[in-house]
This record gives sequence, C-alpha cells and structure tokens, in this order.
Amino acid sequence: MAKEKKLVEAITSMEEDFAQWYTDVVKKAELVDYSSVKGCMVIKPAGYAIWENIQKELDRRFKETGVENVYMPMFIPESLLQREKDHVEGFAPEVAWVTHGGLNELQERMCVRPTSETLFCDFYAREIQSYRDLPKLYNQWCSVVRWEKETRPFLRSREFLWQEGHTAHATAEEAKERTIQMLNVYADFCEEVLAMPVVKGQKTEKEKFAGAEATYTIEALMHDGKALQSGTSHNFGDGFAKAFGIQFTDKDNKLKHVYQTSWGMTTRLIGAIIMVHGDNSGLVLPPRIAPTQVMIIPIMQKKEGVLEKAEELRGLLASNYRVKVDDSDKSPGWKFSEQEMRGIPIRIEIGPKDIEANQGVIVRRDTREKIVVSLDELQTKVGEVLEQIQHDMFERAKAHREEHTVVAKNWDEFKEAIAEQRGFVKAMWCGCKECEEAIKEETTATTRCMPFEQENLGETCVHCGKPAKAMVYFGKAY
Repeated sequence: MAKEKKLVEAITSMEEDFAQWYTDVVKKAELVDYSSVKGCMVIKPAGYAIWENIQKELDRRFKETGVENVYMPMFIPESLLQREKDHVEGFAPEVAWVTHGGLNELQERMCVRPTSETLFCDFYAREIQSYRDLPKLYNQWCSVVRWEKETRPFLRSREFLWQEGHTAHATAEEAKERTIQMLNVYADFCEEVLAMPVVKGQKTEKEKFAGAEATYTIEALMHDGKALQSGTSHNFGDGFAKAFGIQFTDKDNKLKHVYQTSWGMTTRLIGAIIMVHGDNSGLVLPPRIAPTQVMIIPIMQKKEGVLEKAEELRGLLASNYRVKVDDSDKSPGWKFSEQEMRGIPIRIEIGPKDIEANQGVIVRRDTREKIVVSLDELQTKVGEVLEQIQHDMFERAKAHREEHTVVAKNWDEFKEAIAEQRGFVKAMWCGCKECEEAIKEETTATTRCMPFEQENLGETCVHCGKPAKAMVYFGKAY
C-alpha cells in the first residue's frame, strides 16, 4: 500500500504548481529523460510511441492530398541561408553553426538546419523547369536544431522532431489554397485524433514566419489557461522563388516564378496532449493516439487459469485494438496506478470470480467509471467505450476552452482577464504593430491569431481606441 501511495504522491498537483505537475508527469510516465547534451531530451519508448502514432496518422492524411516524402541534408551552407534576408534575420539568434570538419576549419561554415526552406528552394531551382513539373508537393520527417535559451521537455528543446512540408505551385491561388488546406488537415487531426479543439486563424504581421507572405495557425488552450501554437502553415508567395531563382516556363511560353508554401507540426504536440487532457494521476491519452489502448490486469494471477484467461482475452482483442497484459508480479493496486499514470484509456480487470461469472470489469481512465461486461460481449463493448472516451475527452476540452474564453471590450477588462489568466481573450484590434507591442509590454499577452470566423465586438481597438480592423484572440502562451 505504501508503494501505491508513493506513486501518486510523486506527482505535484496541477493546482499547486502547474509547471512542476507537467514535469512530474513527463518523468513519471517515462516519456522522456534528461540528457548530457544541454537543452536536449531523450525521448523514451513510451513517448516515442506516441510520436510514431502522430507521424503515422499525419503521414496518411498528407498522402491523401498528394504529398510525397523526401529527405534533405541537415547542414545548410551560410551562403545559402543568406539568400533570403528576412528569413535569415528571423532565425539568426537560434542557429547552431558547424565550423570544423574533423581537425580542419571549413572554408564556409554551415548551420544545422533550424528549418529547411533554403534547402528546398535550392533543390527546386534545379528540379523545376516547366509548368509540367508543377505542383511539387513534398514533405520531410526529420529533426531540427534551434538554440533555445530556456528549454522544457516537448514544449521547447534545442533539437526536436517534426515534419516540414514544402510545396511549389504555378499560381498564387494554388499556393494559398494549399496553405489553407494543410492548416485544415492539422485542425482536423488535432480534433479528431488528439481530441484537442483548436482555433484556426491568421498570424499578425509581427508574429508571422520570417520571409512569409502570410502565416496561418491553430491555437489550443491548455489546462492552465495558456495557449499553445500547435501547427502552422505559411504562404510564401513568390518571395523565396525570386531570391533563389525558381522559375518555370508556363503554358504561354513565358518564364515565371513559382509560388510556395511551408507547413509543420512538431513533438510539442505531445506536450499539448499532456496539458489539455492530463490530471493529477498522470497522463490521459485519447484512444486514437494511445500506443496501448487496453491494459488487461489479472487479479490473483497466481490462481489457476487467471493468466491463461487474460492472455485469451488479449488474443481476442488484439485484432482490433492495441492491447497488453500486465502479468508482472506487482500488486493489482500498483498496476492500476501505473496504468493511470501512463494514460492507458481503459483497463480490464479479470480475476477468478469474474471468470466464474463469465465477466470482466472495464475501467475508463478518463472518468474511472467501472463497467461490468459479459466476456461474450467484451470485444464490442471495448470498441464502444473507446469511442465514447474519445468523444467525451474532446467535449470536455472544448467546454474548458469555452469556459476560459472571455470578451474584453475595454482596456480595463482586458488587463483584468489577462492578469487572472482566464485563457483566451477576444478583443478588437487596430492592426497597428506598435499597439500590438504595447499590449505585450504591458500585459505579456500576445496575439495568438486573427480567427477566420470574425466577430464584431466593437468599433474601436481595445488598447488605443483607434478604429478596429480585426477581432483577435490574445493570451499568454508557451
């Protein structure tokens, strides 16, 4: 009993210290470990399995839109990075440089990719000649390096895993359509698979990607009222194409520049899953992304036939679900705590009395509801419960977001809402960069996005009183 209590006590409650709660969950659920490489993390099997499921589902969705996977070098020559002025200035503070190869100093230093726009542009300049070569719909799965000053597992690390899509098109219209299309792919994935509601919109000029014409984003709200940028899609127009000389001969036999897009999601999504769904007992994983969906826990497993029945049930369920049997010599109470800590959506308890009654007990991780079910109906019931959990988790997260989204119609209301960190604050804005910077300076809140679904909350800017141009979601963010 002492051991079981200790496992739960290992997690600081989120009400007491949310940041420590997050760190405790990440560590105790064995998602990551710290590394001797400062600012970098070791993603352990439990964490990497979640990323593999994210990767698998996203990759399938990308390919349904015609995207193909490629791989680019991890090094970028400095001269190549310098080709697009705004881009290099945007990333300069975070770039890690390689200056030596073995014992010899390099003739030209190279950066470890912070992102791969310049590599794709260099490639496209050689690859694209005619309108027949378009569109190019490429994506790569890789790691990137950004020399962050402060790091936190999954949310911000110096090396992280991601995917980056880079497409090239014949017209500006096609590029814009692709940019929005991929943002919608991200939003659908977050809501349908991660059970995480998002707000879709455009970033302000100040917050857009360095070198982009427009940046679109999906923003999610965490338990603590902070926002997390969960995926971005950028319309580059023809700016990069002009800098890198990416031209093609069109149907009218004229030489034209291509129009490009870029879009990405990272391992910070795992941090989002933790902070949207987790509780004081650990992880709560949505069934569609959970590496193990069902954990069968035999009770009094030394009794004759118990382990055999547990294995029989695993075999029955394995064709439809990701299922394991915990046949370790730990106590049932410890196994229950461990299953909850790891966020496994349901457990099935099976003991001698259950076998005699031809039943099992399904326990939901999200609500801890216990459901007694006939073993003859187990396979069907497990599917129904998993779908219900997926649905309920999304609805709870959506309700939390709605409860923590407020409207501010004047500056006093805005300051009060941000100070109390209620979550998203919707307010009107004049579109002025200086005003945006002043809001951040005075409250630490940033513009999260100008949502596609605009609302008229007033005629004047919440901060300066000038005529408003857009309704904006503001908030403190990770």
